[in-house]
Amino acid sequence: MNFNVTLLPGDGVGPEVIDSAVAVLHAVERRFGHDFHMHPMPIGGNAIDVTGVPLPPETLTACNKSDAVLLGAVGGPKWNDLKAHMRPEKGLLSLRAGMKLFANLRPAVLYDELIPTSPLRPDLAKKGVDIMIVRELTGGIYFGDRGYRDGALGQEAYDTEVYSINEVERIAKIAFELAMTRKKRITSVDKSNVLETSRLWRATVDRVAKGYPEVKVEHMLVDNCAMQLVKNPSQFDLILTSNMFGDILSDEAAAITGSIGMLPSSSLGAGNIGLYEPIHGSAPDIAGKDEVNPIATILAAAMMLSTSLKLVKEATAVDYAVKKALAKGLRTKDIANGKKHVTCSRMTEEIVINILNS
Repeated sequence: MNFNVTLLPGDGVGPEVIDSAVAVLHAVERRFGHDFHMHPMPIGGNAIDVTGVPLPPETLTACNKSDAVLLGAVGGPKWNDLKAHMRPEKGLLSLRAGMKLFANLRPAVLYDELIPTSPLRPDLAKKGVDIMIVRELTGGIYFGDRGYRDGALGQEAYDTEVYSINEVERIAKIAFELAMTRKKRITSVDKSNVLETSRLWRATVDRVAKGYPEVKVEHMLVDNCAMQLVKNPSQFDLILTSNMFGDILSDEAAAITGSIGMLPSSSLGAGNIGLYEPIHGSAPDIAGKDEVNPIATILAAAMMLSTSLKLVKEATAVDYAVKKALAKGLRTKDIANGKKHVTCSRMTEEIVINILNS
């Protein structure tokens, strides 16, 4: 089968991890007889340097015409002094809005081989961590009205949290549909004891829940959830939450699995075109050193295969190839616990070999 995939390498280690994912996709082509037409386009700081804007119109057009989009990372100190609307991160926010992607799915899985790497107590780590965080992506405080004004104590800055019933309903429906394929349990996280938007969030989730009587729903305040994630993460299966809370909690969940270099994410909307990326940033301090862990981006490619391209068997082969590399003892620097480690390219090579020999 033929597929068009837009590649957005971006900044820092982004090009390196995208190269790794491309190598894996080429292995999938050879193993299963597909043809992935992969086209790189600029975004973030790279796009600013080349075109003067963080998201060129041509990039957005290419993304919306493709079957799926695979992103590396954006940002870096080189562009820190730019105004907010011109920073690399604005390119990513605009891309999500331009592709109408409102749901961010972030799995947090602790592999048995990496239990020694987790900061969790051994008894907690051995219980396992397999959490799916469903984060609303295009609403909330990140997209609300903001600016500066004169206040009672002088100049002040403000950011506004806004959610509509429609925005909460559509993300909740995705969470409930996904819960039906997992353990049929949802923890909806908010701050309803303080925020009006959270009270609307909780009421709307309860209303959507009536259409899914098989799914058990628990509401939890965000501060308690943050505590429970480190006290007893195995209690969670699927966490549904808002944009900012999801941003924070998903990074915390990533940390307890041992390394954010291991975890992928997908951003989905009403259509089949999805955006797939690692949850880690551009890591400019190690860019070009062949040190970055490519597994998060490789697993993001596996999510792309399964979700947007409907190639479930192929995605399973990639997942198995990653597990086999870990079982063999290969570790990049971030998951080596100070012991012997391999380069990004060596880890990629091993995963490619495993796919071809599976």
